[in-house]
Amino acid sequence: MALDQLELELQHLAEGRRARNADDVHDLLRRLGDLDETEVRARATADPSSWLAELEHEARVIRLRVAGVERFVAVEDAARYRDALGAALPLGVPAAFAESGPAPLEGLVARFARTHGPFHVRDVSERLGATRERVAGALAALEGKGRVVRGEFRPGGLEREWCDADVLRSLRRRSLAALRKEVEPVDAAALGRFLPEWHAITRPRSGPTALADAVEQLQGASIAASILESEVLPSRVRGYRPADLDALCASGDVVWMGAGGIGADDGRIAFGFRDHLRLVAPPRPEQPPEGALHDALRERLRTSGASFWPDLLAASGISDERVVLSALWDLVWAGELTNDTLAPLRAFLTRRPAKAAKAGAKPRPGALRRAGPPAAAGRWSLVETLLEPAPLPTEAAHARAMQLLQRHGVLTREAVLAEGAPGGYAGVYGVLRALEESGQLRRGYFVDGLGAAQFALPGAVDRLRDVRTPGAEPTVIALAAADTAQPYGAALPWPESPGHPSRSAGAYVVLSDGRAAAFLERGARALLTFVDEDRTAWIDGLASLVKDGRVRRMELSRIDGAPAAESPFAEALRAAGFVDGYRGLVLRG
Repeated sequence: MALDQLELELQHLAEGRRARNADDVHDLLRRLGDLDETEVRARATADPSSWLAELEHEARVIRLRVAGVERFVAVEDAARYRDALGAALPLGVPAAFAESGPAPLEGLVARFARTHGPFHVRDVSERLGATRERVAGALAALEGKGRVVRGEFRPGGLEREWCDADVLRSLRRRSLAALRKEVEPVDAAALGRFLPEWHAITRPRSGPTALADAVEQLQGASIAASILESEVLPSRVRGYRPADLDALCASGDVVWMGAGGIGADDGRIAFGFRDHLRLVAPPRPEQPPEGALHDALRERLRTSGASFWPDLLAASGISDERVVLSALWDLVWAGELTNDTLAPLRAFLTRRPAKAAKAGAKPRPGALRRAGPPAAAGRWSLVETLLEPAPLPTEAAHARAMQLLQRHGVLTREAVLAEGAPGGYAGVYGVLRALEESGQLRRGYFVDGLGAAQFALPGAVDRLRDVRTPGAEPTVIALAAADTAQPYGAALPWPESPGHPSRSAGAYVVLSDGRAAAFLERGARALLTFVDEDRTAWIDGLASLVKDGRVRRMELSRIDGAPAAESPFAEALRAAGFVDGYRGLVLRG
């Protein structure tokens, strides 16, 4: 809705219904101030000449010259026009209406502001016939009382404007309502097309800042460590190299921290730029690791600062390196420790617990060497020093809301809950509403079926519109099930199936034009499908996991709970390169 149209509606609201008799004309003048006969006529249902004559005869309305034009004024405002503008009052004005009042010009300017949209000082000056200096002074006084505000309200404005505070709130509400109506909700599949594009997966980033840009978008998100460098970052950064991430961490620009263990051989980590980590760090566990060994490691790092493995081992007072290493990683997954590089994390993920299990020993994070285990390499330090000073609740909520918006583009309640954000959706809702009212983002019903309380960055809304309709040829993409760019099981519910798909590390989802078409369970032995038998475009995306080296070998023994060879998709899978094996359909790299 154009601002001019909004101002016209506002003026009509201020004026009330059109004048039908003399009393209505009197009320009109009291609300709007001075009007000439043409202006009164435009606001009346009939010729108001007789009504004006009646009002003058009853001394309820007087004629004054304002800005060189003869206008009608309600007699109650006689003294205000005389004192503010020097208007000469006619004979017969009752003494009660000729008494001076406080700040007469402020009153006239305030009434002008109440009945207009954003305006300039010259607009009031020309209407009232007062100098711009006097009008500017009256506006400054009203601003000090909180009754008017100044700013740049119109698109393309070249100078500061003024607006009544209540009028501005009304204009914003009406403008936001108009913007919400502009976007009709898209279907869920459109979100499935939008998110991979928003995360630059369809066209990976390149250049010297590509990795930093990807990390910035992922700040604060809990990511399974096992898919970080095999799926998440390579899908976003063309030619991704682990050494580049190590360089960012070693420089101190980027910090990583644990966000909870996943079984015995994996865990979640979160990234944050050093100056932003305290605002987006995931919450600590309610029950941190306890014990004398854990306390000894904490004390060493707290008193001596960043330390290497030999120093930590000596501080523990225990000769069994496996026990100390296990305690060290307890603290890592609890979000208490970080390292200058990700080398120890990689060593933790590539250990071979099977051999230890056969020997009856406790699985340990990394093989031991004379210089220490690889999973303890590098310099360790406490995260708590990077989280100070603790942010105020409002500051943290604002940063969290902005980070979620940057990551999702279109933010829904379901997406926030899936991320496990502190305080849930209620923890950021107030900030989102304030950002909407200030014009920094939009609220609307953007994606069908996900509730009305959806918020989006303005640019994201346009990009969501662009993918409303799929292309002529199906677009197939295979994503890690736990990737934040994969919406199913988070912002979107899983389609119905005979199995139980989940956002687990090591599992994959094949999207066909944004719709979940297939789910490959961890281990690549079982497959769930969500499409009809005649839709097989997704199979190329499934096969690409092996062809691209993301999955070493796929041996499907079960499809939709039945033997793979009996699946309606078996022939299409064979045509894509799968062969019959002892346990099912096999595809090798």
